[in-house]
Amino acid sequence: MLLEDRVAIVTGGGKGIGSIYSQGLAREGAKVVVADIDFTAAKEVAERIRADGADAIAVDVDIASPESTVEMARAANSTFGRIDILINNASLMSALPRRPWHEIPVGEWDAVMAVNLRGMFLCCLAVFPTMKDRRYGKIVNISSSRIYEGMPNRLHYTTSKAGVVGFTRALAREVGEDNICVNAISPGFTQSDTQVATSSAEYMKAHIDRRCFKREEYPQDLVGTVIFLSSSQSDFMTGQLLNVDGGYSMH
Repeated sequence: MLLEDRVAIVTGGGKGIGSIYSQGLAREGAKVVVADIDFTAAKEVAERIRADGADAIAVDVDIASPESTVEMARAANSTFGRIDILINNASLMSALPRRPWHEIPVGEWDAVMAVNLRGMFLCCLAVFPTMKDRRYGKIVNISSSRIYEGMPNRLHYTTSKAGVVGFTRALAREVGEDNICVNAISPGFTQSDTQVATSSAEYMKAHIDRRCFKREEYPQDLVGTVIFLSSSQSDFMTGQLLNVDGGYSMH
C-alpha cells in the first residue's frame, strides 16, 4: 500500500495502458480519478476499481481544453479533498497513420501537439495550485522509448514525446521549491489493445528481436515504475527519465 490515501489523476485512464495504470495505483491504496475523453470507458474502469474495494471516480475530460482540465481538477478536489499525483498518460498515437514526414497534414501535426504537449501543460496547470498549497506533488509524464531511435513514419508523435522530456526537466526546475517531483517514463512498444489493433505481427516481432528480454512488453511491465515515481520511495528524484523497454534501448 505505497499510495495509501493518496489521490491520483490518470489522464487517458479509461483505455489501453492508462486503464492498467489506474487499476495498479488503486491496488496500492490510491484514490483514483479516471480521466478520459471516452467517458464510457472511464466509468467502466472506475466501476471495476470500486468493485475491488478501492475508491475511484470517472471524469470526462478533453485535455486540450483549459476549461475541461480545470473541471477535472475541481472534480478531484471536491470528491477527495486534494490531488497528490498526476499521471500525464493521455496522448494521440494509435489513430495516426504511419507515413513519411512530408505526407503528414499540417492539421494532423497540430492535433498531435495540442494533445501530447499542450494537454500535458494544461493538466499540470490545473493541478498545480493544489499541489503548491500542500507543498507536495508527484507528476509523472509518459514519453516513449522511440525518441532514442528516431523512429520514422510518425514524426509528429516522436517529436511530441521528445518534447515531454524537455518539459519534464524544465518544469522540475520551476516547481522544486514547492516540493513537487516531476519525472517521466519512456515505455517501449507495449502490447496494449490499441497497439495490437494497429500493428502488424512483423512490426511487433522486430521489436522483440532487438530486446534483451525476448518477449512482448505488456502494460503491467510499466506499472511498477509508475507506482515508484508516484510514491514516497522517489521523493528525492525529479527531472529524471526512466526507460522501460526490456533493453531495446540503453539509456
